[in-house]
Amino acid sequence: MISINNSKKNSSMQGKTGRHLELKLILMTGVYMMTGMLLLHLGAAGSPEPRALLIGLATVAAFLLVSFYWSLTGYHGDCLLLPITALLCSTGLVFLFRLDPAYAVRQFVWLLAGLVALVLTTRQFVNFRFLSDYKYIYALVGLIALVLPVFFGSEQGGAKSWLDLGLFSLQPSEFVKILVVLFLASFLIENKAVLSAGTRNLGCLSLPGPQEWGPLAVMWGISLLLLVFQKDLGAALIYFSTFLTMVYVATSRIFYVLFGLGLFIAGAGVCFYLFDHVRSRVETWLNPWQYIENTGYQVSQSLFAINSGGILGTGFGQGYPEYIPAVHTDFIFSAICEEMGLLGGTGIIILFMIYVFRGIKIALKTKDEFAALAASGLTALLAIQAFIIISGVTKLLPLTGITLPYISYGGSSLVANFILLGFLLNISHEAYIDI
Repeated sequence: MISINNSKKNSSMQGKTGRHLELKLILMTGVYMMTGMLLLHLGAAGSPEPRALLIGLATVAAFLLVSFYWSLTGYHGDCLLLPITALLCSTGLVFLFRLDPAYAVRQFVWLLAGLVALVLTTRQFVNFRFLSDYKYIYALVGLIALVLPVFFGSEQGGAKSWLDLGLFSLQPSEFVKILVVLFLASFLIENKAVLSAGTRNLGCLSLPGPQEWGPLAVMWGISLLLLVFQKDLGAALIYFSTFLTMVYVATSRIFYVLFGLGLFIAGAGVCFYLFDHVRSRVETWLNPWQYIENTGYQVSQSLFAINSGGILGTGFGQGYPEYIPAVHTDFIFSAICEEMGLLGGTGIIILFMIYVFRGIKIALKTKDEFAALAASGLTALLAIQAFIIISGVTKLLPLTGITLPYISYGGSSLVANFILLGFLLNISHEAYIDI
């Protein structure tokens, strides 16, 4: 009895210490953000922007309120993830004000909506385990959400994956990614033993039967097919990579990864010959200079911007990111590298690495298999998205047209990533992750 009470007291003390650290880090982030907003207010990036200081203060206050709320309710979610997210969002808002204040104001509204979604997620789904009982509901809702844009969607940036709701547009695939992770976590845990050991021998390989891998393949295949029809290649690649990651984490069988990569290469080859937009992106990736006056212009300007930034950057407001089309969405990382240099770009990458490290730690610490696999999938989802878009703007991979999490302009992406953060925090709350 005494040991149980001591354990509760220690957990409570750890929670309070974590929340205090969280508050300090958010305050430090606030100083960083307000410095950028003050420069904008004084006209460092052109004409003075009077709204910058007010929105900066409101953003810092919103993050602090969330942390205070968790402290009052005894919430024990990871104490580093919210400050990291605040730092990424702050960088995004500052640069959006520098690039186009109209987009910055809209992003601020979406940021507030995202924080509300975060609080609701940590409040309503704090008992994460019950979510494992609804895997086929996730599959059904996810497929419906992906089908709707095919018939009723509007095309933006070459992808028909948006629903026009009048006041704003919504991209369902951003939210379906979370449903896919929950479905896979539930299904893989339920069939983990069979998928790992197999039931049928095929030469030296032991493979599961159709009843085990069938629903998995159908769900995954239909999702990818719908995304191809929408021309949303970025989301398709994220789905595929997350699928392979979770299967490997659940089974520890490299065969599934190799087989999946083989299917990907074969499918990519078929898409290259069947779809003009796929062929155009691959050709532009291989040699953007040949197409610099049309399809290669965007990537070429991105490379020019990153190169001109050097190590220390040109200085805030002193670059020319406006030469890059859609710089506020797909290419905001290029603008950061131009004005903050290699050090600034590396800092952003390090923040994502710390985020991923904390996510992996959460997955390792939790004792529930469903929660562990879900944490792995959610962490992989964010890591893969960040890797793909940074690789695209630096010409490491073909450009896919997705957002940089928490930084790029995009309401659907921002709110979905805050929900993702909420689920990760709920898993860490149960595991009492220390610093």
